[in-house]
Amino acid sequence: MAEKPYHHGDLRVALLQAAEAELAERGMEGFSLRSVAKRAGVSHAAPAHHFGDVQGLLTALATEGFHRFLAAMQAREATAVEPRDRAVAAGIGYLDFALDRPTLFRLIFSSKKPDFGNADLSEAGNAAFDHLVGLVEPLGGGLADIAALWAMAHGVADLAAGQRLRMMEGMDEAARIEMIKGLLRRVLPQRQPR
Repeated sequence: MAEKPYHHGDLRVALLQAAEAELAERGMEGFSLRSVAKRAGVSHAAPAHHFGDVQGLLTALATEGFHRFLAAMQAREATAVEPRDRAVAAGIGYLDFALDRPTLFRLIFSSKKPDFGNADLSEAGNAAFDHLVGLVEPLGGGLADIAALWAMAHGVADLAAGQRLRMMEGMDEAARIEMIKGLLRRVLPQRQPR
């Protein structure tokens, strides 16, 4: 995330970057269109012109968050061949996103500020969920298996992002990843698809 004020290029992208940084630094309580404009180095009217109001800006940021979330899962899956390994890799991608983008993670999964009825945000969120479903179905899993993988991946990611997984303190990254892979494998369907 660049801290340089906006000078040229895509103003919408610059405002979204400034919004993410502002949210990370000030939280929801200190977040405003004016503070985002100041951080981006543009007039205070620029965010309103592009997004309407605070909810519009947070909705656009959450939409971008879901796109990045899906990309993080897919990036980890890229080297996995077997369906079970792809599902586990996606769970590690879930964790990567939470640790790399904790502000977006909290915005898309914990905040009520974005308009989740917005068509773009709904589509982005549904694409991420549909991807999860597509990882579990080849394993012969049903709704309970989808919920189990989602709950485990989300729980581990949320605890890690909040620095609450103390049992992993002192572990090197490879050991942490192996431990998390083991947790994710436990919730995947054991039966083989027909």
